[in-house]
Amino acid sequence: MAKSAKPVQKKKAVITDHSSSFLKKYIDNPSPVGFESSGQKLWLDYLKPFVDTHFSDPYGTAVGVINPNAPFKVVIEAHADEISWFVNYITPEGLLYLKRNGGVDHQIAPAQRVFVHGKKGLVRAVFGWPAIHTRLGNTDGKEPQPKVDNLFLDCGARNKKEVEELGIHIGSVVTYQAGFEELAYNYLVGRAFDNRIGGFMIAEVARLLKENKKQLPYALYVVNAVQEEIGLRGAEMIARRIKPNVAIITDVTHDTATPMINKIIEGDVVCGKGPSLAFGPAVHNKLLALVQETAEKKKIPVQMRTVSRSTGTDTDSFAYANDGCPSVLISIPLRYMHTTVEMLHKDDIEQTILLMYETLLNLTPKTNLSYL
Repeated sequence: MAKSAKPVQKKKAVITDHSSSFLKKYIDNPSPVGFESSGQKLWLDYLKPFVDTHFSDPYGTAVGVINPNAPFKVVIEAHADEISWFVNYITPEGLLYLKRNGGVDHQIAPAQRVFVHGKKGLVRAVFGWPAIHTRLGNTDGKEPQPKVDNLFLDCGARNKKEVEELGIHIGSVVTYQAGFEELAYNYLVGRAFDNRIGGFMIAEVARLLKENKKQLPYALYVVNAVQEEIGLRGAEMIARRIKPNVAIITDVTHDTATPMINKIIEGDVVCGKGPSLAFGPAVHNKLLALVQETAEKKKIPVQMRTVSRSTGTDTDSFAYANDGCPSVLISIPLRYMHTTVEMLHKDDIEQTILLMYETLLNLTPKTNLSYL
């Protein structure tokens, strides 16, 4: 009698249903630069069961700590803020003109729906834009292009008093309404995956350590920093406070397989093919080698790229803080950065989580990171 075939065991998913529910809620929640507190509260509430203690700094960077009394300190870090707008001028007719808050892309703004964060709560509004019939009729024969100084919001008010009655004021922050969606072939799309996906992934690393009962020989600081989008400011502050011995930073990088991106300049990185590691002056070569060895040993695919004078991420703040901190950047490929339809692949999320997790298990206070 022929033996029956053994059932194929499915690989256990890294991300749980509870994790996925948190991710959707976290992405949909606005967390604009300088006003990250509501997102930080969500993140800390999720993280608290997996850490021993937590704290925040004066500007809202949130930190969970595992094994806090150990003298050797390791950081895993992401940034919590998203690009947004400020209300800068209210016209007598009730229209709102804006300033950037971070590197928001003015060219994607026309016809977008937004939330204005006023004193009385959220106010729905739209970026108005003239109909194509009227745009083509300009006297100079050129169709106008969206610019910061010709973009405006319409919230339904028809004079300045009605705007103010809604609780909108100069300095009100504006965020896009677009939220989390699942697409075909394991892609996710949403606003501000840059870099709340990083905050999600470092929290998942903490969860795996807790659930797998791993005892680390050092203190682990799980850091969700503020104000990256305007110059790495939150990372600067928290790096000086923690004074870590090692830092592992996660952020997004460009999927260069999309149209209009030059691989000669940006390198060859594609969604679905694993996290991206970078060579660059701020990236510590020996720590990078440890991450590469870990990836090879655990069969985690990685994609290599280079950066120039800086990484453009919080890696720079940690690397050059205090007396210098060996730092490495683990990025996740992302399509359409700084738009409302940022897109990434589920497999890359899981592989990036695993790479950070396994690297932490490989790392000890005795790991030799000396160049000389």
